[in-house]
Amino acid sequence: MPSANRRPIAVRSSGWAQRIARVLARSKITPNQISCLSVLFALLGAYALPTWPDWHGMLLCAICILLRLLCNLFDGMVAVEGGRGTATGSLYNEVPDRIADVLFLLALGFVVNLPWLGWLNALLAVLTAYIRLLGDALGQAQDFRGPMAKPHRMWLMGLMLVPAALLPDWSHRLLLITAIIIATGSALTCVLRLHAIARRLKDGSA
Repeated sequence: MPSANRRPIAVRSSGWAQRIARVLARSKITPNQISCLSVLFALLGAYALPTWPDWHGMLLCAICILLRLLCNLFDGMVAVEGGRGTATGSLYNEVPDRIADVLFLLALGFVVNLPWLGWLNALLAVLTAYIRLLGDALGQAQDFRGPMAKPHRMWLMGLMLVPAALLPDWSHRLLLITAIIIATGSALTCVLRLHAIARRLKDGSA
């Protein structure tokens, strides 16, 4: 994947991430399998949150979000730095991410008893990715800006699940605020990305 079309992740250059990526690159597991594994973690987390809406389900969902993000980190590192990319890598890089986004955000909506808000967040998550890829289709570098790009959404949800689990009297309020912030930030992200694409088209630059 060209560097211009690769999400900038600071932790990618850290020693621990490099060591784990080298181990994975020498193993039999493929980058595409790592991408698919993220969906399994999303299924588990999305099932746990509304099924056990107490500290058990919340902490399990938070752990699954972290594991999903680690899969997102290492699938690319094994493919690019490990030199094990495949012809279908771009598909596996995008489709499992969209499925995982939808699963986690729907679960968040259901646990706050507002399924429509979960669906709205899921729609906006897919739309942010669509706009990013639309820029790429128009010959521009992919735009990974936030304020609520995929890592921002997942880190916010994962981190807020921890105090929600520890403070049961505040859990509904905390998670509702989280869902609203994700929706608002995702909508703003769509607007900013579209504006940037339009500006570059008018300037004739990629």
